[in-house]
Amino acid sequence: MSGTTLAGGPTQDEIMAVSLFKLGLRSTDTLLEIGCGTGKVSIAAARTAERVFSIDKRPEAVAIARDAAEQAVIRNIEFSCSDAIDFLTSDRIFDAAFVGGSQRLVEILPLLAKKVRRTIVVNAVLLSTLAQAVATMKQLGMFCEVVQVQVARSHEIAESIMFKPIDPVYIIVGKGFAC
Repeated sequence: MSGTTLAGGPTQDEIMAVSLFKLGLRSTDTLLEIGCGTGKVSIAAARTAERVFSIDKRPEAVAIARDAAEQAVIRNIEFSCSDAIDFLTSDRIFDAAFVGGSQRLVEILPLLAKKVRRTIVVNAVLLSTLAQAVATMKQLGMFCEVVQVQVARSHEIAESIMFKPIDPVYIIVGKGFAC
């Protein structure tokens, strides 16, 4: 499955670094990732967190993520092909949550507000997703901040170097019920 690509692509390393920093993961934490895609964020988080629950509603995404975790020899991730709303009906509580997929965000955030002890981070590339996340988090009394990250990478050109920008990402941070 490693040759398969997913819509949206993997999270850029620099974006992931800021997102993981904002999550503030601890070695005893349980993290939920909604919209795991390629599994890149779950794998990176699993190197710190005690347990990661990684979900995506696309079977091909879960297969790619599971394969990537296996190749990275990461064994503390539980993958699930599930809709986030359905997954959040369990009694399980998480220390932190990362939302990479933004479908049904207005429905998901209220559920996360009741299920996450400390930090919720949402990554968004669309202004509409940013607006929904901020408005919903404010309504729930859990909004902390938005960080806009713009990364540019060097490329050689005409025996020199230029920078090509990568689309900006909005990192929306909210606090869970135990903050």
